[in-house]
Amino acid sequence: MSIKSFTAKIFAARIRKKIDKWAANPHETQQKIFEELIRKARNTKFGQDHDFSNINSHSDFVKNVPVRDYEELKSYVDLMVEGREDILWPGKPLYYAKTSGTTSGAKYIPLTKESMPTHINAARNAILCYIADTGKSKFVDGKMIFLQGSPELDEKNGVKLGRLSGIVAHYVPGYLQKNRMPSWETNCIDDWEKKVDAIVEETLPEDMSIISGIPSWVQMYFERLIEKTGNKVGDIFPNFELFIYGGVNYEPYRTKFETLIGRKVDSIELYPASEGFFAFQDKQDVKGMLLQLDSGMFYEFIKADEFYSKNPERLLLKDVEEGVNYVMIISSTAGLWAYNIGDTIQFTSLKPYRVIVSGRIKHFISAFGEHVIAKEVEEAMQDAVAETGAEISEFTVAPQINPDDDELPYHEWFIEFEQEPEDLNRFANIIDKSLQRQNSYYLDLIKGNILQRLKITKIPRNGFQDYMRSIGKLGGQNKLPRLSNDRQIADKLKDII
Repeated sequence: MSIKSFTAKIFAARIRKKIDKWAANPHETQQKIFEELIRKARNTKFGQDHDFSNINSHSDFVKNVPVRDYEELKSYVDLMVEGREDILWPGKPLYYAKTSGTTSGAKYIPLTKESMPTHINAARNAILCYIADTGKSKFVDGKMIFLQGSPELDEKNGVKLGRLSGIVAHYVPGYLQKNRMPSWETNCIDDWEKKVDAIVEETLPEDMSIISGIPSWVQMYFERLIEKTGNKVGDIFPNFELFIYGGVNYEPYRTKFETLIGRKVDSIELYPASEGFFAFQDKQDVKGMLLQLDSGMFYEFIKADEFYSKNPERLLLKDVEEGVNYVMIISSTAGLWAYNIGDTIQFTSLKPYRVIVSGRIKHFISAFGEHVIAKEVEEAMQDAVAETGAEISEFTVAPQINPDDDELPYHEWFIEFEQEPEDLNRFANIIDKSLQRQNSYYLDLIKGNILQRLKITKIPRNGFQDYMRSIGKLGGQNKLPRLSNDRQIADKLKDII
C-alpha cells in the first residue's frame, strides 16, 4: 500500500466521523443553518425587501418569502450581473454558473465564497465515504478522468462565469493534479466529439482508475476507446474500479456499461447542480444518497401532487415520509431563497436522510391525468432490460394524443437499442405492466380503455446523439429529458428516423 493510499484511509475515517455526527442530528443542524442564513443576509437588498430582521422561525420565513424559480428571482440576479453588491448575499459572488434558461435565455446562478467550497467538499467526501465504506483506496494512485465542460471562463462586470463543471476544474486539490485527466488544453476543446477523440488519445496509455461523468457521454467515450483498440474498457484499463456519475439515473445504462467494460465496477452516485451539491451516495449497499444538511443549504419540501395548488404546505425534514414525491426547495449561502430547483425527490431513508431523484416537476406525462414521472419509466425500463437481456443506449417517452386510424391514445417510447430483445412485443408488455404496477392512474386508464398499451419506436444507432447535436447540446453536462408532456422532442426524433 502506497503512502498516498494509506493516508487516504486515515483521512476518510476522519471525514466519515464528521459526517455521521451531523447526519445523526439533522434537525439541529438544519436549524443552525437556517439561523445563519437569515442573520448573514439580513442587510442585503433581498433581506430588507423581505423583512429578515423579523424572521425568527420557519413560519415567519414562509410568510415573508414565497417560493420562487429562477424567472421569479431574475430581477435580483439582474442587479447582481450589472455589478451591484449586497443583493441576494453580502458582497459580490465569486462566479456565475451559466446554464440554459427556459423563458429568459441564459441563467446566471451565483456562486459565493461561502457556497463554492461546499461543491468541492461534497465531491471529495463522496470518494472518502466510499473508501471508509469499502476499505478500498488503491485507486488513488491511478489516473482519474472527469468528463466536464471547458474550464475557460468569461467575465461579466468583474465576476467570472462559465459552466459549473468548468468552474470546479479550477479547484482540483493539489494532491490530485498529477492524477487528473484530461489535460487543460484538451478540456478546453469546445467541440464535444473532437474533445472525446482527444481524451481517448490522452488516456489510452494511462493507468485509469476512476472515470466520472454523465453516463450517456461516458458511454460515447467508452465506445470510442473500443473502436480504437478492439478491446473492452476493463482490458484497456485493468485497474479501473470506480465509476462516478450524476445527472441521470445510471440503472438503465448499467447492463450496457458492464458489457462495454467487460466486468462489474463499483459506482458512486452524485446529486450536484449549479444551485448546490445536494447529496451523494455514501454507502454501497444502501439505496439513496445522503442529503447534505451541513453544507450551507436549508431545505423545504412540497408534495409534488400539491405543488400547483394555491397554498401548498412547505414541510421541514421532520415532516417528510419515505416514498412520497416532493419538490425540493432550497435556501443557501449562494443567495437563493425558497428556490425551486425544479427537481422532485423521494426519501429512501429517514435515519439518516437519504434521497433519490425521481424526476423534474415540469417533466412528466399527464396528458390524460396519469402523472407518470421519470422514476416510474426508468424502473419500468430496468424491469424490461433485466427480464429480456436487452441493452439500451438511450430512451425518452412522450404521449401520442392523436394517433391515426381511430386508435386509442398511447405513450410512445423512443428507444435506441444496443442489443434488441428477441421479442419486442414482450419487452413492451413488461414495461407496460411495470408502469401499471407503479402508477394506479395509468392502470385505471388502461383498464378503462382511455389509453392503449404503450408503443415502441426504435431509434437508429446514434440517433439521440444526432438529436442533441441538432439542438446544440451534444456532450458536456447536457441531459436528455426522460419524458415530456408534449411532442416537441418526439417530432424531432421522427424527423431523424
